[in-house]
Amino acid sequence: MSGIWTIVAAALSFAISGALGIWLVPFLRKKHFGQTILEEGPKWHQGKQGTPTMGGFMFIAASIITTVICVLLFHITGTDSRGIPPETMLQSAKIYGGLFMAACYGAIGFLDDYVKVAKKRNLGLTPKQKLVLQFAVAAAYLFTMFLFGDKTETFIPFYGMLDIGILYYPLAAILIVGIVNAVNLTDGIDGLDGSVTFFAGIFMMMMAGYCTRTGLSIMGASIAGGCLGFLIWNFNPAKTFMGDTGSLYLGGYICALLFGLDMEIFLIPIGFVYIAEMFSVILQVSYFKITHGKRLFKMSPIHHHFEMCGWSEVKIVVVFSLVEAVFGALSLFLVMAGK
Repeated sequence: MSGIWTIVAAALSFAISGALGIWLVPFLRKKHFGQTILEEGPKWHQGKQGTPTMGGFMFIAASIITTVICVLLFHITGTDSRGIPPETMLQSAKIYGGLFMAACYGAIGFLDDYVKVAKKRNLGLTPKQKLVLQFAVAAAYLFTMFLFGDKTETFIPFYGMLDIGILYYPLAAILIVGIVNAVNLTDGIDGLDGSVTFFAGIFMMMMAGYCTRTGLSIMGASIAGGCLGFLIWNFNPAKTFMGDTGSLYLGGYICALLFGLDMEIFLIPIGFVYIAEMFSVILQVSYFKITHGKRLFKMSPIHHHFEMCGWSEVKIVVVFSLVEAVFGALSLFLVMAGK
């Protein structure tokens, strides 16, 4: 039965997310919730000015509704044919606590988007405000898991569980906030963040399934299906953008899945594309300051560099998605071989 609920979760989330766009896109357009395009970005992006933002509500609603319904149904049906029982109290806390953490990051993104829309500019909350709120959410999540008896251990392939001790908490908070912002930076061209996260969700679903963590497998299926439904409206040319509402939610969701599996280290391969985007910005800024005005890339984040090199948005999405699929497959292999 566990495999059935995973399939149902993917299909239901896809349906809800895609269907929501029929109502949400006209609603956002009617409310004039349009994206203000950054002046420093590629000039041809100015044609996207006014495209409705906050479309991430499609997969946010879809993934939360679907996960809750399918996990509850899995719990009701009990042990499946392979002897997999419903989650323990801690495992359930990781599912629902993880969803709440992702939703909180989505709420921070919504505040940021709303300020942008209200002021008609591409700057929302200040960096300091964002970081304070983001670390507060990470700390609340980690404290909640501590209360439910979560250990300071993480899985290392071919080694087993490594207990980091008290250092686990500050490192985990930094890792969560870093990944959340890395996913946010990846949202720069039509369909990119949704496509990359679709593949991330698929492979995290399989990793959780292999570890017989059905609830987390359902979570992975839900975000994959939700992103695919969203891409109906976001693939080039985009009819809506996910906004920070969506991208911060996705970052929190990915962290929730891998922290739930005690596989925090897999945020590196699963998050390879996101991390590359983030470090391209860090390197660009650092190189600019060190050389007093020279640039390492034509533009950052790195997807804009490839745009400036003449790549189409569709080509960038396809190539980056293939890279994500390769690193996702590598992650699955390491879980299967390294257990």
